Amino acid sequence: MLIAQRPTLTEEPVSETRSRFVIEPLEPGFGYTLGNSLRRTLLSSIPGASVTSVRIDQVLHEFTTIQGVKEDVTEVILNVKQISVSSHHDEPVVAYLRKQGPGVVTAADITPPAGVEVHNPDQHIATLNEKGKFDMELTIERGRGYVTAAQNKSPDAEIGRIPVDSIYSPVMVVTFKVDATRVEQRTDFDKLTIDVETKPSMAPRDALASAGSTLVELFGLARELNVEAEGIEVGPSPVDTTVAADLALPVEDLELTVRSYNCLKREGINTVGELVARSETDLMDIRNFGAKSIDEVKEKLVGLGLSLKDGGPGSFDSPFDSQESDEYGL
Repeated sequence: MLIAQRPTLTEEPVSETRSRFVIEPLEPGFGYTLGNSLRRTLLSSIPGASVTSVRIDQVLHEFTTIQGVKEDVTEVILNVKQISVSSHHDEPVVAYLRKQGPGVVTAADITPPAGVEVHNPDQHIATLNEKGKFDMELTIERGRGYVTAAQNKSPDAEIGRIPVDSIYSPVMVVTFKVDATRVEQRTDFDKLTIDVETKPSMAPRDALASAGSTLVELFGLARELNVEAEGIEVGPSPVDTTVAADLALPVEDLELTVRSYNCLKREGINTVGELVARSETDLMDIRNFGAKSIDEVKEKLVGLGLSLKDGGPGSFDSPFDSQESDEYGL
């Protein structure tokens, strides 16, 4: 089976609602394959929540005005469409907004039910004068993509129920680019950079994870045709490879003092892997291997991102540690 270099994914946050994700190295051509798939999925298939209809007290349709309110109903509806919400309910839920003028009505004035959260409370909705009174009921549903007001209109809806265009997708903008990157002597690998901007209701990393989950499910349909079919196997992660290489290092590469090195060799500890399998207690049992030698070993291991098997006892003085550290041939 052919083994491909395992790519890594790193996130570069730009703001709370925007991040750049870098995936590299990818086999030649896979940058565009993966980039196109993720972009289309992010823009069309990430589930979210939105207001689907409103009902305003003493308002029968959207082509009218409200006494004491500066904005007409059409403007109010446009503002409502900008409200960013999330919902944990599979069924439609209702939120309420009631306010007496004078003052400004914002999304912060909405009283959502349990399981529903408003993520942009500063969103302007209406402006009330001294005589203004605003009483609105908002229906919130989960879905995906874009649904028009006509599609949201229910034939059974009561008079005064105004359907609203629903933008369920929490993803605002997705762009990607593919650059060349180098792996050893090859320079034709792909580096994929995906820029994701979302509404406040979802973090960019969660949106990308959702898109990846959807694609895995869909591509799994093709794999089920023959689960034993041979494909390209992705190799171990660079971190795993690095750790494995470090564990295989001979102890002399740690550049320990002669005394510590000779003690370890006499005990049959020849590699870093054999060393990290020992605890501090195990090392203290080695003749002439005291607390200073253990501290030296721990310091060298930290440089490799490794440590001994467990914490063991704290540092203490050994009679051998008071001797000169250059006692050769122990």
